[in-house]
Amino acid sequence: MKIVTIVGARPQFIKAGAVSRAIREFNKRSQARLNEKRRMREIWVHTGQHYDYLMDKVFFEELRLPKPDYHLGVGSGSHAKQTGWMLERIERVLEKEKPAMVVVYGDTNSTLAGALAAAKLKIPVGHVEAGLRSYVRSMPEEINRVVTDHLSTFLFCPTSQAVKNLRKEGIQPGRGRVVKKVGDVMYDSILYYSKLAGKKSSIIKDLGLGLSAPSSRTERSQTVPCRAQDYYLATLHRAESTDDPKRLKSVLEALNEIGERIPMVLPLHPRTKKMIGAYGFSPGLKNVQCIEPVSYFDMLELERNAKAVLTDSGGIQKEAYWFRVPCLTLREETEWVETVWSGWNELVGTEPKRIVRAVNSLRKRKFSKKDADSFGDGRASRRIVDLLAKSFKWP
Repeated sequence: MKIVTIVGARPQFIKAGAVSRAIREFNKRSQARLNEKRRMREIWVHTGQHYDYLMDKVFFEELRLPKPDYHLGVGSGSHAKQTGWMLERIERVLEKEKPAMVVVYGDTNSTLAGALAAAKLKIPVGHVEAGLRSYVRSMPEEINRVVTDHLSTFLFCPTSQAVKNLRKEGIQPGRGRVVKKVGDVMYDSILYYSKLAGKKSSIIKDLGLGLSAPSSRTERSQTVPCRAQDYYLATLHRAESTDDPKRLKSVLEALNEIGERIPMVLPLHPRTKKMIGAYGFSPGLKNVQCIEPVSYFDMLELERNAKAVLTDSGGIQKEAYWFRVPCLTLREETEWVETVWSGWNELVGTEPKRIVRAVNSLRKRKFSKKDADSFGDGRASRRIVDLLAKSFKWP
């Protein structure tokens, strides 16, 4: 059984890596080991959507991911150009490889292009992280999610809410379509890599971020052990956050004000760095410690040890939740509503006073001791592979 895995952005490398490990484990099991025809062969296609070393190659090296069989080298461009280039090049790969299945991840242009190319060639599509909705169609990611879900044969949902979202749109099991809550593959990864990150990463020491006295967080139920530091961590990368100068300036003003009291660390995504320079906002960041993009291990350590995380990233909202680190999401909505229901995440938008007020109120926040939705048990990847194996007609 030949499977083509399509990735292009940093979060996808992490998600696909978890499923790839599960595929290798499947191949080691008795039936697959004794019968070559019952093995899964995975072909990795990297679109090149992320092409910066610290956004791309270092992840493959650090996480020991399979070397891509195809690198399409698409790079940056408008949504239309980028998706069009991907669609054309992915189609050529699929026509050559003739896979039984194409697996896509998340909500990027790589996700959409992979699903479109496969569907046009009548190749079944498996969507990992299906069913997520922010219900804001102005977000490119939302359009990618919706279209991909409607094209997919296998919809692997991370949460119960994701299954409900699909049901509202008429996407249900039956007639060859599989809709299943499997859990979150990123949770699989964080359990797998977090201990290793603590041993491999020296980012806390390198940045001179000293430990504080143990916080009350140590008394709470924890998914992954963590320690509180005297710093805040911020990330900012979405187009709606960076391409609008008013919104970007507002967020940076808030980060700078918060940084007057406690260090604020901001790893700069290439898009964010470019727009800060283009708008001339750099002089207003004297209280923000801007650093280059960091590796996955370094990011896990920064998240795990922060007093709180401020972000517009979906993945980091979840990672903060799993580490039991308070999160302030710099958006008005989130596809990961379970993190908000639990109290660990708060939607604060981009208005400076509102962001600063939320930071100042962190001590008063009430956090749920029970998970609103645990995102699974760390075995989502194996469930995905087992479902594919069960559904495929083996020779």
